[in-house]
Amino acid sequence: MEQSPIRLTEWSEGSGCGCKIAPAVLDQILGASGSFAQTDPRLLVGNSSKDDAAVYQVSEDIAIINTVDFFTPIVDDPFDFGRIAATNAISDVYAMGGKPLFANAILSWPVEKLAPELAAKVLEGAKLVCSQAGIELAGGHSIAGKDPIFGLSVNGLVHPRKIKKNTGSKEGDLLFLTKPLGIGVLATALKRQKIKDRDYHNLITNACQLNSIGEILGNHEEVHALTDVTGFGLLGHALEMAEGAGLTLQLEFNKLPLIEGVADYIQQFIFPDNTYRNWNAFNSKVSGVNGMELVPLCDPQTSGGLLISVSSEDKAWFEATMGLHKQTFWEIGVFLPKDDFFVQVVN
Repeated sequence: MEQSPIRLTEWSEGSGCGCKIAPAVLDQILGASGSFAQTDPRLLVGNSSKDDAAVYQVSEDIAIINTVDFFTPIVDDPFDFGRIAATNAISDVYAMGGKPLFANAILSWPVEKLAPELAAKVLEGAKLVCSQAGIELAGGHSIAGKDPIFGLSVNGLVHPRKIKKNTGSKEGDLLFLTKPLGIGVLATALKRQKIKDRDYHNLITNACQLNSIGEILGNHEEVHALTDVTGFGLLGHALEMAEGAGLTLQLEFNKLPLIEGVADYIQQFIFPDNTYRNWNAFNSKVSGVNGMELVPLCDPQTSGGLLISVSSEDKAWFEATMGLHKQTFWEIGVFLPKDDFFVQVVN
C-alpha cells in the first residue's frame, strides 16, 4: 500500500505568523512581567514601541539589530517551510532599515514521528534564503518537541541615526505597501486542501521575496517610518504606526492589493480563524470597515511586505527609487491629524 505524503500543516493548529499570541494577551504578558521597563540608554529600540527588532548601540556609528522569529509550518513542503521562515525572520532587520549580518536557526522537531531528513530539508531551504540575503546560517539550537517549529535569530547592523522605527510617520505622509495581501488566506486554503496549483505558486513566490529594499531605504531621511506586515495583519501593523506617531491613518480599501486568487477564497469563507482575533483586538480604534472588508485588512500575513511612510513632497523621489530597484509598491493611505480613531478606512 502506497504511503500518503507527509503534510507538515497537519501538525499545527495555526500556521506561520498566524500562530502569534493575540495582541491583548501579549500586552498582558509583557506588562505583568515588567518587560516594558528598560533603562539602558544604549538600548535604542526595545519593547516599548512594539517595533520589529531590538537595536543596541555599540559605538557612535554602529548599532546592532537583533530579532528572533519562529513558527509552525505554513506549507507542507519542508524546503519551502524553511525558505518562508527564513525570509520572514530576515525581514525584521530590513524593516529597521538595517543590513543583515548572520543568522542562527531555531528548530523543534518531533523526531520520533517525522523523519530527520525532513528537518534537514527545512534547514536547506533556510540556508538558500540566507545565501540570497548575503549572510551565513552560522549555527543554532534544536530540541525534540511535539510540534515542528522553525525560525531564525538574525543579527544586523544599522547606523544609530538611520534607524527606521515604526513610530516616525509625520502628518501628510503617504503610506506605501510592497507586497500584495492574502498569504493567510492561501495558507488556509492549503491546510484545507482547497488550494489550486497556481495559487500555491503565488503563495511561495510572495512569501519568499526578501524585503531587501528596506536596507536601501534605511539610508534615506525621506523615509520617516518602516515596518513589515506579519501576524497582526495589515490593519494591526498600520495601527501601530498611527498610534506610535499620534496620528490618524486614512486607509483606502480599494487600493489594497490582493494576491491573485485570494478574493475567490474569501468568497468561499476560506480564511484563518485568527482574522477575527485580529479584528476583535483592533476594531475599537478603527472606523469605516464594512462586512467582509475585515478579512484582507486582518488576514495574518507571513513574510508580508513593508509599510513605508514617506512625505508627499518626496513621492516622486520614492517612486523613482523603487523603480530603479525594480521593487513593486502600492500607495494605500495618508497620515492625517489625530481624530477619534487611529485608522479610518475609506473606499
